[in-house]
Amino acid sequence: MRVVRNREPGVAIEQIAKDFGVHPMTLQKWLRRADIDEGAKPGLSRTEAAEIRELRRRNRLLEQENEGYPDRHRCCG
Repeated sequence: MRVVRNREPGVAIEQIAKDFGVHPMTLQKWLRRADIDEGAKPGLSRTEAAEIRELRRRNRLLEQENEGYPDRHRCCG
């Protein structure tokens, strides 16, 4: 990302993408993702997204575990 951000005036992102062998839209997406991760633009960072995925996974596991237990209120009430 540093190469793109520190490019000389007049050097297009398309040229940098070509130099790296990627599609210009891919490079644009990488720049946008880097801006979000750095807090320069609003959005969910990769770290936050990974944390949410992990919490959802853990929640699913807990819900599956709870399905196996009888309802305590019915048997003890």
